[in-house]
Amino acid sequence: MFEIGEFIVYGHKGICKVEDITYLDMSGADKDRLYYVLLPVNTKGGKVYSPVDSGKVETRKMMTSQEANSLIDEIPKIEQLWVTSDKLREEQYKEAVNGCDCRQWIKIIKTLYLRKKERMAQGKKITAIDEHYLKLAENQLYGELSVALGKEKEEMESFIIQRIDHLKTER
Repeated sequence: MFEIGEFIVYGHKGICKVEDITYLDMSGADKDRLYYVLLPVNTKGGKVYSPVDSGKVETRKMMTSQEANSLIDEIPKIEQLWVTSDKLREEQYKEAVNGCDCRQWIKIIKTLYLRKKERMAQGKKITAIDEHYLKLAENQLYGELSVALGKEKEEMESFIIQRIDHLKTER
């Protein structure tokens, strides 16, 4: 069970702060069931009510700053997604984005960055589906890293690139 004030990753909603753990007195809610009241960090004015005992949405503790830095250092070693069938591509993207696994988000970002680069070299644009899932994966990853590292989400891409470049020059 999570604690009030703790930051967690809640499915595709991303980073949420546990505002309260309570019984809800609203229509449609089980009055005998305990709920988390979650405040999504990247969505102003929104609240999420989730049963404490629900396993429907993947939920986990947010990574620490040490874990965030270690993950960034690991990025060059993380493989891209290998999707052999165009028909299965969106399904794999969706599965990876909806999970709470940062390494899967990184795989999507790496895969789609390379696909975008290849398509541009051929004089083509990135597909709408690829663009959609690239944005979702970046939003999830950069959102969590920014909170864990105390940085603005908009800074994360350049911060990651600088850190990886710095690691390369050290070797």
